Amino acid sequence: MPRSPSRSYSYSVTAHSPAAPGAVYAALVRASTWPVWSPIDAAGIEGGGDPAAPQQAGDVRVFRTGRTVSRERVIDLVPDRRLVYDNLGGPFHSYRGTVGLAPAPDGGTDITWSAVFVPKPRGTGRFWRWYLTRFMGRMADGLAAYAAGTS
Repeated sequence: MPRSPSRSYSYSVTAHSPAAPGAVYAALVRASTWPVWSPIDAAGIEGGGDPAAPQQAGDVRVFRTGRTVSRERVIDLVPDRRLVYDNLGGPFHSYRGTVGLAPAPDGGTDITWSAVFVPKPRGTGRFWRWYLTRFMGRMADGLAAYAAGTS
C-alpha cells in the first residue's frame, strides 16, 4: 500500500519597522548582524565566505543557537523586497522560508516572515508550527528594531 504524502504546515508572522526597506534588507542579508538582533548565537557562511558581506543566491548560511546548528541556502533575493531560503536538513523533510519587506503606507517597512514546511518525524507538525511562530516572531521583531536603530 503506498504511503500517503506528508502533510505540510505553515506559519506567518509580521512586524513593523520605522526604518526604510533598504535598511531592513541590509541587515537581513548580512549573516553577521543576525546574532545582534535575533535569538541566534552565531552565524557564518559555509565555505569561509564573509558573513559581513551581503549574501548572494546559493550561499549557505550556518546558524548556531545553543547546541543546535542549522544550515540554510539562500534561494532568491530581491533587493529591498524579499529573501527566500531553504532549511537544509534538521527536523524537516522540506522547509522554504520567505522574508518579505513592503513599504508601509505611513512610512517604514512591514516585515512578513513566513514558511511552508514538512516536518519529520510525522506527528510533529503542530509542535513545529507553534514553536516556529514564536521563534520567528522574535526574529521579525528583532530585525525591525535593529534596522530602526541603524537607519
